[in-house]
Amino acid sequence: MAPRIPRGNRSTTTPPVPTSLTPVRGIPTSRHTRPWLGVAIGLVLLAGPALAACSAVTPAGGSTGTAGSAAGAGGDTFGSPATASQVKTGGELVVALSAEPDALDPTTSRSLYSRYIFETMCQKLYDVDQNARVVPQLATALPVMSDGGRTVTIAVRDGVKFADGTPFDAAAVKSTLQRDLTLAGSGRKSELGPITGVDAPDAKTVVIHLSTPFAPLTAALTDRAGMILSPTATASLGKNFGTAPVCVGPFKFSNRVPQSTIEVVKDPSYYDAASVHLDKITYRIITDASIRAANLKSRDVQVADSVSPQDVASISGTAGLSVLRSGSLGYQGLTFNVGTVDGVGKPAKRIDRPEASDHRVRQAFEAAIDRTTLNQVVFNGAFTVACSPISPKTEYSSSAAQTCPAHDVAKAKQLLKDAGVTVPFPLEMQVSNNPDSLRLAQALQAMVKEGGFDLQIKPVEYASLLDLQDKGEFSLLLLGWSGRIDPDANITNFVGTGGSQNVAGYNDPAVDALLGQARQAQDTATRRDLYGQVVTKLHASDPLVYLYRPNNLTGVSSKTAGVQVFPDGVLRLAFAGLTK
Repeated sequence: MAPRIPRGNRSTTTPPVPTSLTPVRGIPTSRHTRPWLGVAIGLVLLAGPALAACSAVTPAGGSTGTAGSAAGAGGDTFGSPATASQVKTGGELVVALSAEPDALDPTTSRSLYSRYIFETMCQKLYDVDQNARVVPQLATALPVMSDGGRTVTIAVRDGVKFADGTPFDAAAVKSTLQRDLTLAGSGRKSELGPITGVDAPDAKTVVIHLSTPFAPLTAALTDRAGMILSPTATASLGKNFGTAPVCVGPFKFSNRVPQSTIEVVKDPSYYDAASVHLDKITYRIITDASIRAANLKSRDVQVADSVSPQDVASISGTAGLSVLRSGSLGYQGLTFNVGTVDGVGKPAKRIDRPEASDHRVRQAFEAAIDRTTLNQVVFNGAFTVACSPISPKTEYSSSAAQTCPAHDVAKAKQLLKDAGVTVPFPLEMQVSNNPDSLRLAQALQAMVKEGGFDLQIKPVEYASLLDLQDKGEFSLLLLGWSGRIDPDANITNFVGTGGSQNVAGYNDPAVDALLGQARQAQDTATRRDLYGQVVTKLHASDPLVYLYRPNNLTGVSSKTAGVQVFPDGVLRLAFAGLTK
């Protein structure tokens, strides 16, 4: 067995700048290298060994990655379903999870890592396939729209039970949606749009009433807003549902040891239990990418939810191991706190700090960032530069949506001068304390110094970072979003006034109006144009600074079959098995 995995070991300090610098693998150096680049390269090298014992919307590099020239050379690799002839009946699958999930309550959860767990035990009305198309799951067909898009009718499965034996029916769907819309701290309310009521005229039919048409609704129901909860459990547990969640799924919740493990076991009452091969799945929290890779190589785990770009070649070159790789719908970026004082979702208030009250300071920070070089230095060029929450591969992309502000140090300095702030301007950034996130933070720190910023890194444990952002206890934070198939879910929740994940506290009536129009529009061309206008306005204010678009990367042992990762970034294990 490999060396024992450190538990709860969290770095709280940033390693010192080294006195001697060595080039990062694959990064050429010359006398023309920018001053900050040499420092950043040294920091990247230092961070790996120095933090080897050390997790949005996801920590940088914590859920994605592809290794340079090896990335996607043959296209996306999503994995294949398991067949009965491939796998054994029973057994335990052990998974290295790169961060501690937040509450296992689909109504309040904000973490990608909780979505990994939910995939095994909380099915949704709809899912997405490997082509990012919507397919029925607990529903039996795609929604039927009527009344100009203001009435949505959904047919649901019959003869299905929750893990606690409670019957699944339209009434359970109704109670779950009502909970999502009304529970204090819900992260789903703004995702569901302008719902005025939900009816269950019979056990197999749900009717959703909207005040205005809402184009993103079906896509929202492919994620946590579409996960249906046992009404017996929600009535019994209330806000504590996440301590013992009960849904419909191939597996059911068994046990959780904070900062250590989460266990789910096969649910014999699941409606398709014959297709479930494993008896148990154990998720081990391993925040350090190098330790995840080591445990995968030693076979102490069979799946690593993500691996660092630096580890891809060695994993791919190890007999019996492979890497699933695919493009992501999400992004990694920086969020400024421009108005969250009383917590996310509460009315924005003025914050008397220059970076919050003056957009020129935020624009200066963005101008000081060289995204292309950042990607090369930290990730060996593995990822794609991003300046927008809209993936260029989607039908909603446009030239306006993909416009990228230039790296311009002189402009950064001039903007800070115009804003009348002291230079170097001190700015504190909260960041997850895993090595990949710290490498990115340290490269940013060295980079923006040239533009006039004194960036101070404050590492915290991932779940704590989520808590700090929701409370508004930050000036700047480094965190991303795993992405959704409809752009509304990548934008409105984060910058729309009152959005359930608008931790920036951003408030712009003009942006709200454009997002509202995009939500109601029924044709792609109109929505595409509106989202381009939104991105233009966001660049003028910079509450969020988008950095790069990662790739999904998962390490898998040949001891397993049926492990899959689709473009939504969710690790799919429910129907996997151990090979014969």
